[in-house]
Amino acid sequence: MKKERKFRNILGTVSSFFIFFLLAAFVTTCCIMLFISALQDSVGREFTQSEITLAAKITMVNVVLISILMATIDYLRRKFTVERPVKRITEAASKMIEGDFSVRIEPMAKFGTDDSFNEIIEAINKMASELASVETLRTDFIANVSHEMKTPLAVMQNYGTLLQAPDVTEEKRIEYAKAITDASRRLADMMTNILKLNRLENQQIYPKTETYDLGEQLCEGLLQFESAWEEKNITIDTEIEDNVRVSADGELLSLVWNNLFSNAFKFTEDGGTVTLSLYTEGQYAVVKVKDTGCGMSPELGAHIFEKFYQGDTSHATQGNGLGLPLVKRVIDIMQGEIGVESTVGVGTTFTVRIRRAEHGLEEAR
Repeated sequence: MKKERKFRNILGTVSSFFIFFLLAAFVTTCCIMLFISALQDSVGREFTQSEITLAAKITMVNVVLISILMATIDYLRRKFTVERPVKRITEAASKMIEGDFSVRIEPMAKFGTDDSFNEIIEAINKMASELASVETLRTDFIANVSHEMKTPLAVMQNYGTLLQAPDVTEEKRIEYAKAITDASRRLADMMTNILKLNRLENQQIYPKTETYDLGEQLCEGLLQFESAWEEKNITIDTEIEDNVRVSADGELLSLVWNNLFSNAFKFTEDGGTVTLSLYTEGQYAVVKVKDTGCGMSPELGAHIFEKFYQGDTSHATQGNGLGLPLVKRVIDIMQGEIGVESTVGVGTTFTVRIRRAEHGLEEAR
């Protein structure tokens, strides 16, 4: 490949020389003929054959020298203004093909270089940066999936071994079986969330828009956690505005509410309070889910929408760190907004904004 490239470079240089030679020969010959003709007319005599032959030889030497000079200048120009940036770009692309996304190309000097190369270099550097971040996310995702799968599998393996003991009591057998069931359910939930998140991120799930009463959906979703709040003696406060209608995919939005309710009850201690509110604000329906749980620091809050991130490891066995990334992706697809406010030791409030249905806006006017 290198020999072939070198041969093409030599061929290009020779071709450039002959092009410049023919151009210089044509221009110089025309100029000399005009000069001789004008000179003969001005001095009033014809030049001899030997004089013309000498002039032709001198002209030929000049043409060759001019052609060599022009070809050399053109070669140097291409060497520094074309071949150097192309070589840099090619080397960087080769490294990226091999998986090295840390490579960056230094911009070319503005003087004497086509600025189009700098535009290409800037685009390649940006592409390398994006690929590097994607590769990091992919690596982290695989590592996290492996880690999250290892925990329930280890639980299932350990309790399965204990079940094989000949002297296990009925009470212990039920306890071990329940532990295996819980671990398998957690593993199944994680796989389901991974598939959902993957399909959402790759736009393989297309929202089926329908107009419905958001308040009814929220109440139905909240009632599904009745056993959770009764078990922990949690107080439920609701402030739900009537007839707030939205045009959205009800099934996808139910994932949002279920995850937010689940987190609220998971992190709220016994005797705490969970508050659900719904009201309108201009063209948006605003949903707030507030708890009186442990809260979180701003540092933890900045990462809660990242895959597998779990700020409170004491509740790690109750989730897999995929709920809130799933929520964020659904809200993005719905072209809505989600935010979080939290104070350590006080609690957390999630605020979701969803665009209201058009006829609901007309009624409000």
